[in-house]
Amino acid sequence: MEAASPAGPRVPQPYAPGAAGALGSLLRGLKGQLFTWNILKTIALGQMLSLCICGTAITSQFLAEKYKVNTPMLQSFINYCLLFLFYTVTLAFQSGSDNLVSILKRKWWKYVLLGLADVEANYLIVRAYQYTTLTSVQLLDCFGIPVLMALSWFILYARYRATHFIAVAVCLLGVGTMVGADILAGREDNSGSNVLIGDILVLLGASLYAVSNVCEEYIVKKLSRQEFLGMVGLFGTVISGIQLLIVEYKDIAGIRWDWKIALLFVAFALSMFCLYSFMPLVIKVTSATSVNLGILTADLYSLFFGLFLFGYKFSGLYILSFTVIMVGFVLYCSTPTRMAEPADSDVPQVTSIGIDNLGLKLEENLPETHSAAL
Repeated sequence: MEAASPAGPRVPQPYAPGAAGALGSLLRGLKGQLFTWNILKTIALGQMLSLCICGTAITSQFLAEKYKVNTPMLQSFINYCLLFLFYTVTLAFQSGSDNLVSILKRKWWKYVLLGLADVEANYLIVRAYQYTTLTSVQLLDCFGIPVLMALSWFILYARYRATHFIAVAVCLLGVGTMVGADILAGREDNSGSNVLIGDILVLLGASLYAVSNVCEEYIVKKLSRQEFLGMVGLFGTVISGIQLLIVEYKDIAGIRWDWKIALLFVAFALSMFCLYSFMPLVIKVTSATSVNLGILTADLYSLFFGLFLFGYKFSGLYILSFTVIMVGFVLYCSTPTRMAEPADSDVPQVTSIGIDNLGLKLEENLPETHSAAL
């Protein structure tokens, strides 16, 4: 027999749903949190970048396997030249502090270091394939993600939650599944000539990619996308051109040019140019870390095309790998990071909106966000 409450007889409670109803409510809540319009746009943008990377991988493989052309620096040089023609020249015609000459006077040495990091990151990863295995490159290339998160913590003052670390672990699990599928499908048939050197090159390249991506995020959010692409185009052209003459002049002289090889070079350059042009746009509305998690699917797209172009063997683990990576990516994007200001800054600390998906959130809630900030 129930005892009466001090305030009087107990009021009958409304009907409480059972376990099935509670589970349904929980699933609807998770669906509303994980599959918002913002996250769907982020997924679409990330996969667009993955397809650009897939284009560079397929064209490079055609050049290497069918035509015996291994000139990664020449391919990168063409991309930097396109960036120079489109973005550096645009900066030259701008006025005020955004002019090319003004930027060079104030911080030319910083962009020299950025261009060096970007060029060498591209070169080291490609060169590593000559020494180590495909498995090592795929696994060790993920080393750039924790490096990127650490640099974002100290340079961009990003503050992560437990959900972000779990999401990164899920994405890396997906990469491990992909590598396992490669081994089972027989793609891992290269033992490498010097695995230790190759692994070191991958780690260095991944770290330089992280440095380049953090600098890119800082520049496109604090300054402008045109400045980043223009400076990378300028110094990337100079640095890759010098390195090209040093390390690849014999390989270039040995190319037997025809229209098919030329077309593959053009396709590679356009894919890389689109990647460089679109990535700052995606980073500006998300973050460098979320972009790097999203493009982990690029190897899988390359594999799916390779099923028809190179006769790869299919494994159901590839579908599982893609699913696991996308689950981790969605989980990461569902929780915005918190942005902490440096101790000596007069800017109030932002806690309600983090740097991940900030641009997408502002698109949808601009009046409300502006009022909250005031």
